[in-house]
Amino acid sequence: MDLSKAFKAAGWVAGTCVTLLACGGSKPPVAAPPAQANSANAGPSARGTTQSPTTSNVSISDEIRSRCGIPDADAYFAFDSAHLTSTDHSPLDLVVKCFTNGPLAGRSVKLVGRADPRGESDYNMTLGQSRADAVGVYLDARGMARGNTQTTSRGSMDASGTNESGWQHDRRVDVMLGN
Repeated sequence: MDLSKAFKAAGWVAGTCVTLLACGGSKPPVAAPPAQANSANAGPSARGTTQSPTTSNVSISDEIRSRCGIPDADAYFAFDSAHLTSTDHSPLDLVVKCFTNGPLAGRSVKLVGRADPRGESDYNMTLGQSRADAVGVYLDARGMARGNTQTTSRGSMDASGTNESGWQHDRRVDVMLGN
C-alpha cells in the first residue's frame, strides 16, 4: 500500500472513532467556547443565533419588569453553557437596583434554571442549577442581599423545543418574584 492510501485509511479510521466517541456517553457534546463570549458584538457562534442588544440569558417575569420599569428582553444560553454574557448585565443590574433601592426593595428573587431536552435528566437538572447559580452570583456581587436570592432548577422538565430555535428558548434562567 502506498503512503497516500495509508494516510487516507488512517484518516477514515480516526474520523470514525471521533464520530463514535462524540455520540456516546451521558453528557451532551460540549460546544466550542466562543472566541468573544463576553462581547456584546459576538457573532452568531456565541449562541447559535445573531445577538442583538435585547438578547440575554435571563427571562425577567412580566410582574418584575412592569414594577421595576425593565425593558422586555429574551433569555437564552448557549448549548451546554451557564456563562453570562455582557448583554445579560444591563437587565440584571436593573433587577438589583429595583430590589435594593426601588419598588421591590427587601423582596426576594427566585431564579429558575432551565435546559433544553437534549441530555439526560440528571445532567439537565445540574446544568439548570448552574445557570441559576451563575445569575445568583452576579446579583449577589452587585449588591443583592444574599438571603433575598433563591435558586432552583427545572432542568428540561418544561422544555418544549423540537429544533435549535425551540431549544434556544428552553435554555434560560427565569427571574421571578420570590415568596
